[in-house]
Amino acid sequence: MNHCEAPDIDYIDHTVLITTDLPAASARFGALGFTLSPASPHHLAEHPGGPLMPTCTANRCAYFGRSFIELLGIVDPAAPDPWGVHHLRRTYRGLLMTLGSRDIRTTAARLNAAGLASTGIRALERQVDTPDGPRTVRADSVRVDPAHTPGGALQATQQLTPQHVHQPRYLDHPNGAVGLHSVLLVVPDDELDVHEERHARILDADVWIDGTRRVLPLREGRVEIIPHSALDEVLPGHVLPGLPLLAAHTVAVRDLGHARKLVEGNQIATRATPDGFYVPADDACGVPLAFTQAGTTG
Repeated sequence: MNHCEAPDIDYIDHTVLITTDLPAASARFGALGFTLSPASPHHLAEHPGGPLMPTCTANRCAYFGRSFIELLGIVDPAAPDPWGVHHLRRTYRGLLMTLGSRDIRTTAARLNAAGLASTGIRALERQVDTPDGPRTVRADSVRVDPAHTPGGALQATQQLTPQHVHQPRYLDHPNGAVGLHSVLLVVPDDELDVHEERHARILDADVWIDGTRRVLPLREGRVEIIPHSALDEVLPGHVLPGLPLLAAHTVAVRDLGHARKLVEGNQIATRATPDGFYVPADDACGVPLAFTQAGTTG
């Protein structure tokens, strides 16, 4: 990492869960205590300024003011799929993650120079309602070469209109969620160092050790890498569908006890973790969703 300059990637922008049943996924996240934005169809371009096209996807999101969780629904399977969402759904069995960039051109140049990018900069637009009427959300992204992220798809994004994304009316969640705390990557024991080095280069971040976890801390959020042998310590009872895998995401909440009571009150099972609790994959749209107390670093 270049310590003389601020890193171009400095937070986790959002995690992504792909679904073919957006209403059902939305109902589940509502039961988990999240306030979701209305459905918003995507229009995508292959490069900034290029022609936009309607696509097969729309989303609903749980916004936290900086980060968010995206439920990405394939709502029209026959529509154009310029970003290969069908392929992503078939290829990855865990999370997708989008890293937040301060300057996407700097990020793209750095990733390209290191042989880590698989696309140029691509543009996204979608229409959203705001209290002042319809507005256009715009973002530019570059995808990380999947050869370097076999555990789950990664891209970096610069949000160009964050004021239209994180609208105050969507930030109050019944479960008290205030942000994405971390994303968990589980790897074969003998590949731990390789994955650590790759992600340190992608994020341009330092690594520190927290017990069995290799942690890449960002200004907001962190990426945690653990060996498979430590999985039962971090997510007791969870069985992975494969390795390596972006296996779980964690949200920080104001009051763990309140959040757990709400989730269990909606007849959703939870399991204790060293840092709080988690909802198993089958009850969280295919990927474990963990909860931790806001302000903790463990």
